[in-house]
Amino acid sequence: MTKEISASSLWAVPDDEPEDIASIGTSMSKMRLMIGRRIIGRMAIQSVAPDLELTHLDVIEAVRRCADDGEATVGAIAEAMRIDPSRGSRLVAELVKQDVLRRAVSQVDARRAVVELTPKGWQMIEALQNIKANLIHAILADWPKEDVERFAILFEKFVDRMHAHTRLAGDGGTDG
Repeated sequence: MTKEISASSLWAVPDDEPEDIASIGTSMSKMRLMIGRRIIGRMAIQSVAPDLELTHLDVIEAVRRCADDGEATVGAIAEAMRIDPSRGSRLVAELVKQDVLRRAVSQVDARRAVVELTPKGWQMIEALQNIKANLIHAILADWPKEDVERFAILFEKFVDRMHAHTRLAGDGGTDG
């Protein structure tokens, strides 16, 4: 059974914290710094669309996620990115001009505009996925197959639980 964690209990560190828990925390901090540098995004921009900015990749990913959940509207994109709707609208307009996104009519409500990825936008998504897969493959290349399989299961379990607990604490679970 999963132990429920409240927001206030996240601040209290147990007196008997095991060394491996501290090690995981340290590793999470290192990973957060690396992710913060946006290495994968920078590599994708360099190889596919040097005229784009890192924020544009966030918009592209938000459009993909919103479309997975229904329709991507400017409001939904802004909410997913945690930005002001007017900023979201400007970013969408920039990507429409660059043929990465296109505006379309909602199939649910013809009065509403939605945002869709163009082939160039899908190329960006594919480039990001390929770069990420190649990087992970290179990192794990000398690991035994069983270790990779076990790590994949445990990492997914860890991330899913972290997401659930951060939502309990009142956050969207996107910060590290």
